[in-house]
Amino acid sequence: MTRRACIIGEPGGWHARRLAAGLVSRGLTAAIVRWQALWAAVALDGPRFGPPEVAAADVIAVRGMPGTSPADARLEEVILRMDVLGRLAAAGTPVVNPPRALEIAIDKYLTLALLAEAGLPVPRTLVVQDAASAALARARLGGDCVIKPLFGSRGRGLVRVAAGDASDLTTGTGGVVYIQEFVPHLGWDVRVLVVGERLFGMRRHAAPGEWRTNLALGGRAEPLALPEEWATLARRAANAVGAPLAGVDLLPADDGRVLILEVNAVPGWRGLESVVGPEVAEAVADHVAAASRV
Repeated sequence: MTRRACIIGEPGGWHARRLAAGLVSRGLTAAIVRWQALWAAVALDGPRFGPPEVAAADVIAVRGMPGTSPADARLEEVILRMDVLGRLAAAGTPVVNPPRALEIAIDKYLTLALLAEAGLPVPRTLVVQDAASAALARARLGGDCVIKPLFGSRGRGLVRVAAGDASDLTTGTGGVVYIQEFVPHLGWDVRVLVVGERLFGMRRHAAPGEWRTNLALGGRAEPLALPEEWATLARRAANAVGAPLAGVDLLPADDGRVLILEVNAVPGWRGLESVVGPEVAEAVADHVAAASRV
């Protein structure tokens, strides 16, 4: 019997289409379903989940984060969609990544807290909710700090506030302020893609005049053979959030430290594939196919 995969994401998205093609080449069917199409039923006859591609899936792969609406509606979306994934997993449908890992990685504070609890090196960070607390937090971090959205990716919303800047750190944050020490670095960081037991690495160089290294912001990628110490950090970070498929960002600081900045449980690999090759997508497809129930 042909195994059926369902990819939750945008049908026109590069990663969803790349993964679907890889799964089909491995003998599975692969449907791509938008987040908005998910539904669940309680105490009714017939399927408990829909659309049919979701209900019939032997494996579900998540591509893209679950919140898409304006901020005032996003929380309800995220909660419902994560609840549906959780109930699907509880009913026996494998989900890549597991719903709990997705919930953790969506939240930068919770991710970093679990990394620190596991004894992993992370930047000094405070999360506060008002201007007075933000000012005190900034002082504790030495004045030079980075403001990040609690939910976010690809470098969007990151703001560096230099020592002496009198800006109100709560402006535009919606009340919650995630404040992290600014870590002087060498102009590059490392993205590690953990795919089960396999690891792929790249070095990301910041664009001229930019301190952020994200490729979406003009950064330049090159392949990297990972030192064993860095590979171990990436594996431990992925394990700390329970994500067998994870993007782990490492920052070698100019004082010799190597810090873990975050873990992404819905990692992209387009930039990585451009410098490493198609074996990256092949490994992801192998991982998802292997997770499907027989």
